Amino acid sequence: MTTTLLALSAAMREGSRAEHEAAEGSSFMSELLDGGIAPEGYTAYLLRLRTVYAAMESVGRQHLDDPFVAAVHDVDLERLAAIDADLDHWAPDGPREVDSPAADAYAARLRASSAWGGLFAAHHYTRYLGDLSGGQAIGRCLDRAFELDGRGIAFYDFAAIGKPKPYKDAYRARLDALGTSPEETERVVAEVKVAFGLNQALFEELGRDLPRWRRVCDTA
Repeated sequence: MTTTLLALSAAMREGSRAEHEAAEGSSFMSELLDGGIAPEGYTAYLLRLRTVYAAMESVGRQHLDDPFVAAVHDVDLERLAAIDADLDHWAPDGPREVDSPAADAYAARLRASSAWGGLFAAHHYTRYLGDLSGGQAIGRCLDRAFELDGRGIAFYDFAAIGKPKPYKDAYRARLDALGTSPEETERVVAEVKVAFGLNQALFEELGRDLPRWRRVCDTA
């Protein structure tokens, strides 16, 4: 079955499965899930996320009159303040900006998505539903590896929305209710693939410095 015959949310999921798996299988993410990334490496990741979310949340607030943006936008999902709180934990005296071609390219694509809300929705779906899904596992891994007791992982805390599954189901239902044409669906799916590729580029950039980011544990 082609993605044009599926409801929009199902088409987005099925049409980007390969790109999703590639991003999840990056060396940096594998190390992070294993608790093998040092605080400096996780800070580098957070700084890149800050660039991405600052762009996305700015675009979303500016285009609420677009039906696609209105369908997905929710201030309770916004992560910029949570990222800043986490940076205060991991790098209290550190910078809040980073020199990252991958993050800058991602942010530029997000700003360009304002041309049509369907493009923005593709990015919104990719990031926030990922944060509500696999992102929760990352938060748990960090909490356990660094014995944080909830500190420094505000990024993964979505207490304001309640249980993730009902929220995600309602989110997908709002997308499906937009009634996109086959052509619109294909265009959104194509942008979801782009979004996963941009995420993959972030991980590849971080992976190039992986020897520097690896955590050294005292086993004595």
